[in-house]
Amino acid sequence: MRILRTSLAIFLLIAHFSAFSKSDLDYLPSSIKYDPSIPKPADILGAPVGQWHVRHDQLVRYMEVLAERSDRITILETGRTHENRKLVLLTITSPTNQQNIENIQQAHLQKVQTGRKTNDSDPLVFYMGYSVHGDEPSGANAALLIAYYLAAGQGDEVDKLLNNNVVLLDPSLNPDGLSRFAQWANMHKSQNLVADPNNREHRQRWPSGRTNHYWFDLNRDWLLLTHPESRARIEQFHKWRPHVLTDFHEMGPNSTYFFQPGIPSRKNPWTPDQNVRLTEALGDFHAAALDANKELYFTQESFDDFYYGKGSTYPDAHGTIGILFEQASSRGHLQDTRNGQLSFPDTIQNQVTTSLSTFKGALANKSELLSFKADFVNQAKELAKNDDIRGYLLNEAKDHSRFNQLKRILEQHQIKFYALNKDAKIDDRTYSAVDSVFVPLDQPQYRLIKSIFSTRKRFADNTFYDVSNWNLALAFNIEYASVSKSAMRRLSVSDSPAQMRTSELPQLTSDAYAYGFDWQDYNAPKLLQRLYDNDIQVRIAETAFSAKTSQGTISFSAGSVIIPMALTQPDNLSTKLQTLSNEMAIPVRTIESGLTQQGIDLGSSKMAAVKQPKVMIVGGLGTSQYEAGEAWHYLDNHVGMPVSIIDLDRLGQTNIEDYTHMIWVSGDYSFLTDSTVEKIGDWVKSGGVLIGQQSATKWFSEKEWLKATFMMQSEIDDAFDGKALNFAEREAFAAKQRIAGAAFETTLDTSHPLGYGYQRTLLPVFRNRGDVLLMPEKPFVTVAQFTEKPLLAGYASDEMEDLIADSAAIVAHRLEQGTVIGFVTNPNFRGYWYGTSRLLSNAIFMSAFIDAQG
Repeated sequence: MRILRTSLAIFLLIAHFSAFSKSDLDYLPSSIKYDPSIPKPADILGAPVGQWHVRHDQLVRYMEVLAERSDRITILETGRTHENRKLVLLTITSPTNQQNIENIQQAHLQKVQTGRKTNDSDPLVFYMGYSVHGDEPSGANAALLIAYYLAAGQGDEVDKLLNNNVVLLDPSLNPDGLSRFAQWANMHKSQNLVADPNNREHRQRWPSGRTNHYWFDLNRDWLLLTHPESRARIEQFHKWRPHVLTDFHEMGPNSTYFFQPGIPSRKNPWTPDQNVRLTEALGDFHAAALDANKELYFTQESFDDFYYGKGSTYPDAHGTIGILFEQASSRGHLQDTRNGQLSFPDTIQNQVTTSLSTFKGALANKSELLSFKADFVNQAKELAKNDDIRGYLLNEAKDHSRFNQLKRILEQHQIKFYALNKDAKIDDRTYSAVDSVFVPLDQPQYRLIKSIFSTRKRFADNTFYDVSNWNLALAFNIEYASVSKSAMRRLSVSDSPAQMRTSELPQLTSDAYAYGFDWQDYNAPKLLQRLYDNDIQVRIAETAFSAKTSQGTISFSAGSVIIPMALTQPDNLSTKLQTLSNEMAIPVRTIESGLTQQGIDLGSSKMAAVKQPKVMIVGGLGTSQYEAGEAWHYLDNHVGMPVSIIDLDRLGQTNIEDYTHMIWVSGDYSFLTDSTVEKIGDWVKSGGVLIGQQSATKWFSEKEWLKATFMMQSEIDDAFDGKALNFAEREAFAAKQRIAGAAFETTLDTSHPLGYGYQRTLLPVFRNRGDVLLMPEKPFVTVAQFTEKPLLAGYASDEMEDLIADSAAIVAHRLEQGTVIGFVTNPNFRGYWYGTSRLLSNAIFMSAFIDAQG
């Protein structure tokens, strides 16, 4: 009897789960047979797809097994994530093609790059990418089934696809986020599935599984290449240059299913109209497949194809049809929605369905897709020929590290740049041949180049799903100029691509009076941090000076770091410094005397002893995971600084006296208790350094720690008159009141400690908020101010630009014994705004020099 009861319990449990799950074959067409020698996902995972959220290690293991068992599949490890997880790419085609895959790849790539005429016997190349957001897991789970279908499927349908085409399958674009979310969903799964949207299973804590290790949105990183996942993917993209690329996502549970095309008026102007027409042609097949399953869906709404840094849009800049799919998310295993109960298997099924319809639609439009790829290249040549601009001249003399990083991004996008044979004069400015490179427009990446150097400010449709500008030269604070046809005649360009520029590194001697390096290079903060880590005693110069060195008299700017031998230093100091100098590619000088040629002497009180900082980032629920992650990523990767991330709700129990600096990002701080707020105020007044950005800066102002005032929201609203508008114009009116991610110009006080290391007073910053910080009345408090006509590139309405004009961008002052620093913007935006991220280092290392009273 006991055995019967146990058996009955197991039966009821299985019956309950199976009510909302399927066998692996239930997801796939029943019209074809499957090779029994190829294991199904359940054979390896121990359960059918959809019963549990697959972990990344399980997913990779299944793909490895397929590659072992099927002669249609090879698997390549393309890189590793921040958490050391494998990034894998499957190449799937017929066994005959596998034996000749390198020749097929090279022949395809040659035609793509040259625009040579194609014929219908040429292969289509698919790049099937899944789940760039880790908490949108239906894509990665569907990838298991699509891989099985391609490995085991038998019959004319599969043969037609694989005999003369190549499928690249990227099963998880964000392994770290997928693993984080799978753990969350699985650990909260009940035996009796809970569909209540308020259940903990459906409510992730901070940070969500959407992001990668550093809490970045990887779907915004295709162009910026801040992370290893993106760099590995882009390398493979350019090795294959596919005809079709899919990008499988999820959206809110109460939605249905979306596939592109998106809103027609919101595509990037450099994307050909034929791209949209081919996307529509494939869309007919998605619609037919979803119709057959009686699924709800929509198109041409909400999403756009403007920003070239997204997964469905980056391909558009390369003659590839990028397609975004968005599935309503169960955010767990089962959830109540306005459309009824939505199960995890339901979400997976739709992603499987549209993966298969992508194959079917592309094969039906194969001739057009092949022709479009060739036409795209030839059109780029014609566009470049007819363009009044011949290219862009870039210059940076002092900061080789920052300039080289921009060049690396160009290289990874297959954009060529060349050295100059001699100095050039453009727009009354001389560009040194040694410090400049030229990026010609006459190359296959014409459209992408136009986009990343764009200064467009007006658009046919001013409503943007994401940012409206991503000008890399502005982001990196690199001087640049467009070169016209007439100016091109005065330019002498080398025939070979330019190399990375490196500084000449002097050999250090052991008999120095002191050693020193300038603060102008992007990696200078990292070198200073390494000195602290090695217990090397330093002084930081508050003002500029010139000193006698083994290379003659050298000028050192304010912020330069000096290592005096008069202080207690580690053994073999010169050897250690030489190693660090070589590693950072920053010249460290041997200083021969404490008596300087000009400016302060090395024993001056203005050579300050700045103790090693201990930095806290305030994170956790209530704060922006993106901004906190960006600050963490910058300090961890670019400065090498160990930082503590303290959850907001733990601040009251944390001994904050242990920290010298606090970084506060955008967030909602209204729920902090009075005692915690008082504790923070006491900490800063006793000597702490409080650093805020965006809405945190506004909160500092409300607490009167920051002695500056923000414009009232009612005043901002009054600048916009919508009285004469009709109901249909409400969305366009709302778009005028927001800043769609644009570049603005500020004037930076380079004599201020926060401006140390900067050479130019005009500094581009990124803005995506409409807060306006009024100019403080007290002198020496404003570090940077927006110019009279501040919009450089991207969309902001005339009304918003007028409100921002001449307002404050950065404010810093003393508060009793401490310091408060407020940024209106986010200096670390998406990890690529190198021109302003240095400001955060200055706010940490140079804060001791801020003495203006608020």
